[in-house]
Amino acid sequence: MSKRVVLGVTGSIAAYKAAELVRRMTAKSWDVWVMMTEAATKYVGPLTFHALTGHPVAAGKCEALPTAAFQHLDLASCDALVIAPCTANVLAKLAVGLADDIVTATALACTAPLVVAPAMNDKMWRHPATQANVAMLRQRGVRLLDVEHGELACGMVGAGRLTDLEIILTEVARALGT
Repeated sequence: MSKRVVLGVTGSIAAYKAAELVRRMTAKSWDVWVMMTEAATKYVGPLTFHALTGHPVAAGKCEALPTAAFQHLDLASCDALVIAPCTANVLAKLAVGLADDIVTATALACTAPLVVAPAMNDKMWRHPATQANVAMLRQRGVRLLDVEHGELACGMVGAGRLTDLEIILTEVARALGT
């Protein structure tokens, strides 16, 4: 039986890389479902992910999903939950248990392993609040991947780039026990 992986995509410029991540996940015969924050839909459209997975894509606030009032609970029934890219905003919401959109509500309801791959500006990544959130999530058992150092979308060079997709895939495979 195929492993069910739910991917949360958040509003980072790195969201475009999530389409390739989905393609690689489906190549492993994982049953991939995608959910998106409203901000993520500004970078890449839900139709892209629908075409790659064959599944409808949940996006935005939970109450904005008229056809599935409990969609976050349905999505939470998975073998692994991945949030990539994960913005500083969503990272903070995860740390304090805020559940105000489909991604954070699903994460709060999910008991499967959670893999988080942050992506943000170097200054945001190094901020003490972000580092405290990272430490808190790791302490809770979240598989929080490190960011990469390099050229960022803003033109700066520093830490904050989304980690290599192969690293994300390897961690998801570990979470799935495959």
